Amino acid sequence: MRHGMAGRKLNRTKSHRKAMFSAMMVALLTHEQIRTTLPKAKEIRPLTEHMITLGKKGGLANRRRALSDLRDEGVVAKLFGPLAERYKARAGGYTRILKAGIRYGDAAPMAIIELVDRDPEAKGAPDRARLAAAAKATEGDKPAEG
Repeated sequence: MRHGMAGRKLNRTKSHRKAMFSAMMVALLTHEQIRTTLPKAKEIRPLTEHMITLGKKGGLANRRRALSDLRDEGVVAKLFGPLAERYKARAGGYTRILKAGIRYGDAAPMAIIELVDRDPEAKGAPDRARLAAAAKATEGDKPAEG
């Protein structure tokens, strides 16, 4: 019997699941919207909502608890700063899951998990900044004409 055994195994070991969920939470909190399979989205939803609750509570102990799960200081700073301010009046329900059809390769049910009241500019912002910095660096390396 499976009494009291919550959560899906997702055909992974415990360490793999923990690392995968951590990476997915970092991506979700960074970009505020990610596309994944429906079972994975349903699994990271309560974990992400708990992280946002820790951010709303504030304090050093909660910051360290979040950092031990997320392993990204920039995301933890965002979690305890702008995200905590954005959701301070909301009593839970920080994420939504939208079904997004099936994946072509293996017919896996896909979903989009996003933060409620998300910032549309946050999606892909680190990538845009990285590409802009790379373009600026290559601009400076070009020899002067004339």
